Amino acid sequence: MRTTNKVKEAQRVMTICNACRYCEGHCAVFQAMELRLEFNADNLDYLANLCHNCGSCYHNCQYTAPHEFDLNVPAAMAELRQENYGVYAWPGFMGKLFANNGLWMSLLSIIVITSFFIITKILTGDGFWDVQEQAFYGVISHNTMAFIFSTVSAFVAIAMLASVIKFWKTMCLPSPFSLNWKQVRQGVKDALTLKYLDGGNDQGCSHETEQPSMARRWYHQMTFWGFMLCFAATSTATVMHYGFNLPAPYHYISLPKLFGILGGIGLIVGPIGLLSIKYRAPNEVKGKTNKGMDVIFLVLLLLTSISGLLLMLLRDTQWVGLVLSLHLGIVMTFFLSMPYGKFIHGFYRLIALVVFAIEKDKHQAIAGVETINVVNIDTASVKAQKATAAMQKPN
Repeated sequence: MRTTNKVKEAQRVMTICNACRYCEGHCAVFQAMELRLEFNADNLDYLANLCHNCGSCYHNCQYTAPHEFDLNVPAAMAELRQENYGVYAWPGFMGKLFANNGLWMSLLSIIVITSFFIITKILTGDGFWDVQEQAFYGVISHNTMAFIFSTVSAFVAIAMLASVIKFWKTMCLPSPFSLNWKQVRQGVKDALTLKYLDGGNDQGCSHETEQPSMARRWYHQMTFWGFMLCFAATSTATVMHYGFNLPAPYHYISLPKLFGILGGIGLIVGPIGLLSIKYRAPNEVKGKTNKGMDVIFLVLLLLTSISGLLLMLLRDTQWVGLVLSLHLGIVMTFFLSMPYGKFIHGFYRLIALVVFAIEKDKHQAIAGVETINVVNIDTASVKAQKATAAMQKPN
């Protein structure tokens, strides 16, 4: 069982909160907390991923600093979530490398982007600055681009699946096919609507100040749906290319372009808004996390969108080679970071919300319970064996 300093602090905080229960109506964290009498690393990971870091409980708590208890639920949960990136990552060393070093992400970005510049220069030769008849496919062919990104995507998919399976098992969930789908739908709905960014009062987060606001939820939604629209653009382009023999580039009035433009706008407005809120939020609410990784994730989304829209505008100019290299390098960096940061956290949170929907329906704790029971059984077994040995020992 994991016993790091972050686990111990979260354990201390939750033990005091469970005795107080002043914040019981704020969000799912406190409702799930009340189903438990003790806390371990597994159920604390569950609670940490239920927490949306809205800050409401912090601003309403009577035991925050300067009180001697110095409670800070959002910070404790944020720091534990940061630790989760390394705990559940596959392969494990990659998770620790990404989670603990924002500088590594910056170096990776430089290396990947430079690599794409070299690749495009080799493929185009003296024609790097020429206007290409086939737009970006004149710089790097479709087959080459598809091979590079399909290979990386396969690794990313395997890494993410392994991480999700590990977290799923930690949450003590049965096979997905044996779940109650009504409860699953409730968890998915709560995740997609960001229900617990309402601060427990339908007024929004108190992340920046004590005054609640819905801005953080709106920016999160724009970021999420912007990403999904960009994914839809790529998917429809793939179907058109392979299914209908309609290769890119596409006209502005086409599904790939319409999805891409709308998604790109969402991925500009959303990340800028979230970066602004993150910058203004007090450190007490954010916790001592690796802020560089969080910021880089949003910056990569922002740069992916800006460079993608720029590529669309400059595809028929001499700048296409330069912008394509930059765009592909940014996208590749984002892909490689997906299993080890904020992106995979979205899946952890979804699973945690499904667990909460089950627990709420059954009025019974699930996550972390098996671990506690095993510890108790083992302890009782040892005591029984000692008692039996003592009775059998001759006088």
